[in-house]
This record gives sequence, C-alpha cells and structure tokens, in this order.
Amino acid sequence: MNIKPLNERVVIKRLEAQETTKSGIILAASAQEKPEIFEVIAVANDVDIVKAGDKVLAGKYSGTDVKLDDEEYTVIKAEDILAVVE
Repeated sequence: MNIKPLNERVVIKRLEAQETTKSGIILAASAQEKPEIFEVIAVANDVDIVKAGDKVLAGKYSGTDVKLDDEEYTVIKAEDILAVVE
C-alpha cells in the first residue's frame, strides 16, 4: 500500500528498539525503551525540510499512530520534527 500525507504532514516509522546493552545483556521487551529516532517514509508536497529515507528525532507523544499492512507508522506535522540525525 502506498501512503501520501497531506497538509504539511510526514509519515515516519520508529526504528527498532535496542535489544541488548553495550555489555551484551539481553533486555526483555518490557525493559526496552522506545527509540525516539524515526525513519521518514513519506512527506507531503509542501514539506521541504526532510525527504523519504532521512532519520529524524520527533517528540514522544506527537502524531497519530496507524497500522497499515502489518507495519506501524506515525503521521506527524512537519513542525513536530525536532532534528535530522546524520
């Protein structure tokens, strides 16, 4: 399924949580923190600050979570992007 955001919106996907510590200890799913780094999946035509494939930081509670084709995405306003990760 193809998704096209509108009105200065961006579709992002949360990157996978870290499953082990630096010392090699495996973390239970309940102990893993949700990463705040996302991959940009799609952007509206009127958004020029990011493009698909960029890694970004976004607020923990910003946006609307949606599930499409067994994948979880978040749709946020472009202004909710805090930074681009390089």
